[in-house]
Amino acid sequence: MPLLVAPALPAGSLAAHEQPHLPVRPGLALRPWRDDDAPAVRAAFDCPVIQRWHVRRLDSDDEALSWTAQWAGRWRDESAASWAVVDADDRPVGQVGLRDVLLTEASAQVSYWVVPTARGRGIATEALLALTRWSFTRGGFHRLALEHSTGNAASCRVAGRAGFAEEGVARLSVRHADGWHDMHRHARLATLMESGADRDGGGRSVGVGDPDLGGGRGQERRVTTGVRPLAVADPVAQRRPLGGDDDALVVRQP
Repeated sequence: MPLLVAPALPAGSLAAHEQPHLPVRPGLALRPWRDDDAPAVRAAFDCPVIQRWHVRRLDSDDEALSWTAQWAGRWRDESAASWAVVDADDRPVGQVGLRDVLLTEASAQVSYWVVPTARGRGIATEALLALTRWSFTRGGFHRLALEHSTGNAASCRVAGRAGFAEEGVARLSVRHADGWHDMHRHARLATLMESGADRDGGGRSVGVGDPDLGGGRGQERRVTTGVRPLAVADPVAQRRPLGGDDDALVVRQP
């Protein structure tokens, strides 16, 4: 049966190009992962906060290498993308990326985390803003979304500062080690990026409540079984102050 609507992005929109290196600010950039980043990734996943919100750990160097090596193939098959957030010495201090890429809808979920030693400097917010700008301009995406546990206030702050307006709460929709969590859902639209129309007059995301340290998460896995819980210039970057505890955080990713 023929589709009546053409895909918003044609096949090859990502795979036909090399994954780009993206500037963030002096001393901070986004680049594709390399095999020699594996030790830094393993160390990052030793962080209890990253483990909590990503519901995974890495137990060996081989597992860390598999993690870094996966992204080239996922870029080629246009299903996901991940960038290392690197400092002036090219050392990874975090991750930001796209998950659940749908070319037909020109949409994706975003994911991010920052290592403990790099938190409190606005890195997650700035990295997310850089990825968002590329996605809406060069990447051709129409919509970026993210969701995080309502217990993960730091990720909520990052989402708000990066202009991702809250769209609601999905009740008990994702399972963590301690049971099912309600998930805050946020999104940004390319059509609203230049005007900042998804912001209120004071620069806050409309509907964003009080923001936990540890992570923001672009949705990377969905769990459908288990137990109930035990308990272009971006105007957003100009309006919203960075820093503080906004990025001790994780938005979950596979």
